Amino acid sequence: MKLLHKVASSIMSDLEAFEGSRPALDSPDILIVRGMSRKKIAASDMAGVISKLLKKIDAKEIDVFSDEATDVIGIMDEKIRETIEIQGETDVYGIYRLKESLEAMNCDVEYSLGIMRNVGIFIVMWADKSGIGPRFVELVVVSVE
Repeated sequence: MKLLHKVASSIMSDLEAFEGSRPALDSPDILIVRGMSRKKIAASDMAGVISKLLKKIDAKEIDVFSDEATDVIGIMDEKIRETIEIQGETDVYGIYRLKESLEAMNCDVEYSLGIMRNVGIFIVMWADKSGIGPRFVELVVVSVE
């Protein structure tokens, strides 16, 4: 199993989101997976759960407002653009707008960026603020070599 798939499998399994998950993009250098967590995770615990996941796989959590985060996001964008055609330039602030748009749809949202060895990791988790329904998960793992 390729490293990107191993990392994604570990994270999605830990979140009990592996069953029924599906790749939105699967190429040699980037994997984007979406799923629904079957775990009962309170909105107030989502950030901690994501942080613990990154620690568990020995990934360093990156401040999303740092230069390092800008570099990792740029690499992710580049790898996506190598696979599919996207109009416009790289937008490192897109992840902030993602959170804002999900919050505008009445969702609790948490995300984090991490790096382990030569793999960049972006995890976003969201759910309806009512607390009813699943926790949705989107995971991006990318080779940063």
